[in-house]
Amino acid sequence: MERETLIETFIEEIRQRFARVFLDVLVLKLVQIEPMWGYRIIKETERTFGVKLRHSALYPLLHSLEVKGFLRSRREVKKGRVRKVYDITSKGIQFIDFYHDFLREQLQTLKLKK
Repeated sequence: MERETLIETFIEEIRQRFARVFLDVLVLKLVQIEPMWGYRIIKETERTFGVKLRHSALYPLLHSLEVKGFLRSRREVKKGRVRKVYDITSKGIQFIDFYHDFLREQLQTLKLKK
């Protein structure tokens, strides 16, 4: 296997693994960038991370994030259709910031152990 192909394979595998493990953080980050409804979150996750989310995985996650106070939702009518649009809360932003800081600290710790 060519080196470039091997690297691309590794990158894709890592991207998908990351998206599955940190799905809650990725969804919060997507919604932080721009408020979104469920179907759009599914499409953006697939486009950005190559992960195909099922409705049965996403909607319980959105509900859980809303119950925890990381997201809030509102009903919006577009072209005669009612959509539930999700916005990130200040608590959700704090959660993302904490994750970012924690991951950076963990990576720094690993770097120091060399």
